[in-house]
Amino acid sequence: MSPQPSQELPADHLAAAELALNDLTDQAGKHGEDPKSTLHAPANAHKSHSWFRSLFPYDSLQNFENAWHLGNYVINRETGEKTFEDMSIYVRAGMHLLYYGSEQQNVLHTKRVRALLTEQSIKMGKQYDAPQSVDHIRPFIESFHLQSTLPELKQPDPTQYKNFNEFFARELKPNARPIAEAENDKAVSSPADCRLTAFSTIDLATKYWIKGFGFSLERLLDSAELARQFDGGGIVIARLAPQDYHRWHAPVSGKVTSITDIAGTYYTVNPQAINEAGTLDVFCENRRSVMMVERQPTKAPVAIIAVGAMLVGSIKYNPGVEVEAQIERGQCLGAFLYGGSTVIVVYPKGEVELDQDLVKNSTEQNCETLVRVGWRVGAGP
Repeated sequence: MSPQPSQELPADHLAAAELALNDLTDQAGKHGEDPKSTLHAPANAHKSHSWFRSLFPYDSLQNFENAWHLGNYVINRETGEKTFEDMSIYVRAGMHLLYYGSEQQNVLHTKRVRALLTEQSIKMGKQYDAPQSVDHIRPFIESFHLQSTLPELKQPDPTQYKNFNEFFARELKPNARPIAEAENDKAVSSPADCRLTAFSTIDLATKYWIKGFGFSLERLLDSAELARQFDGGGIVIARLAPQDYHRWHAPVSGKVTSITDIAGTYYTVNPQAINEAGTLDVFCENRRSVMMVERQPTKAPVAIIAVGAMLVGSIKYNPGVEVEAQIERGQCLGAFLYGGSTVIVVYPKGEVELDQDLVKNSTEQNCETLVRVGWRVGAGP
């Protein structure tokens, strides 16, 4: 249940949220420390609760904690097992910027919040571009148990990266992610190693998942003309957590017809920010890049939207990924630097039937599914 308008949060709650986020990014600058003790500390840990209580007004913090969960369930597609993933403390700090009672719209659109998130994202980018940030690589690997993933990397030796961001945007070996049904030109793939939701129509997506006020395809694409091409179409939302391989890949083959960068801010894309009614629609507020592709062989338009998120430094396309370029399903298109992020793929009506296990997880269980780059997520009729 979302906070009610009668539960207005006082002005000093916003000031505390600013202080909290700044403190966390300052701590992250101590690169040799375990990130699970700073940015990625579980939000439900006793130490985290104590830290928040030291910063926030008690009454408003209690109202906030009663209204929001501190993590999300995800379903492993291979095993069907449902597990709970803790919300990191920096995500929780960001959540405090998303709800302010009946004054929400006014507060969220102030220059103060936008400037804060931009400032902190730039700050994190500089910290993780610095040569000394290599000290954060090993603790990050150990904190998120990434040791078993190192052999699949193009550069498997963590000591060979020049800074933390270079490791964060690490590349895979060419065959590390086989493309399912590679010869089937009707199949479409997951664009990322991610927590994925899939909906056969945009209306279902807004019914079950995207519940923030202000969402529309026109706003997401920043174009009424483009939005009309996808009326009644399907949508795939691929959320990348910070520990995930942070590059995105082509879900279809085709020709790039346009790339449009859209300015925005850096709100968290955690499910709590997406699927609770009454929050801001972060997909349409955040910085993003819209790539339009003419799919082969159908010539249908497909929109691939790379969405930056809280503390994301930048969205970078690979060399050669540009307008008029031919791309192949499974090809790496670009990388996100530090932070969480999302890739959204929109298909026109009738172009793709999304796989039912993914749709059921998304609609019947309101749950994301763990998938990897190249896995099939649907196919044309």
